Amino acid sequence: MPEVRLRLYKLIEVSGTDKIEFLQGQLTQDVSCLSESTKLFAAWCNPKGRVIVTMSLLLSEEAIVLVVPAGIAESILDKLAMYRLRSDVSFALSDAIHDSSSSSIQFDQKHLILHGIPIIDETNSESYTPHMLNLDKLSAISFDKGCYMGQEVVARTEHLGNSKRRMMRYQADSDGLRVGSKLSDGSRNVGTIVNISGRDLLAVTPVAIHKEPLIAESITVTPLGVPYEI
Repeated sequence: MPEVRLRLYKLIEVSGTDKIEFLQGQLTQDVSCLSESTKLFAAWCNPKGRVIVTMSLLLSEEAIVLVVPAGIAESILDKLAMYRLRSDVSFALSDAIHDSSSSSIQFDQKHLILHGIPIIDETNSESYTPHMLNLDKLSAISFDKGCYMGQEVVARTEHLGNSKRRMMRYQADSDGLRVGSKLSDGSRNVGTIVNISGRDLLAVTPVAIHKEPLIAESITVTPLGVPYEI
């Protein structure tokens, strides 16, 4: 299991004979595709199709491990337990590093921003749909595995064929912005900052103006693009 930066992330270990079936009914990703040699990106949505949290999925000998932002980990653990019902699953919150041989850069916020990968945690939970966050472009959604929480909203957006608001990477010309800061086109608010590290940021804005600089709190942000087609 890859090393994770424990100050930023925690591990939720999901075990039991029904762990795959249970997670299939909760997460956007096809959990059955997980193997010991792969790491999958996924999201957990509320019934309205808004992303509660993003996570990485890992497979250990006896459990499926959800790598989630530390600040929201206990809340996620409690919410998952509410949906357990009669399923043979159990949950454990862990800080353990099972294998420190792999680099933790894949979980570094600046690295993720540069690659157009969002982090949804307690600061921005339930604010965006998966398509707004480009999760369909990041192979974090399975469209043929069956029902899961929020699936109807996600499937309807996919069926319509486009999303008018999507995430874009920007760079600010000075410091001072934060998650949740509003972006303006000069006359009205058009977007919101999802993640930020230094002056690099991801924000959900209208696709029609993705090539235009915007303003946030008197600071200009310039679009730099993401390394995949949107």
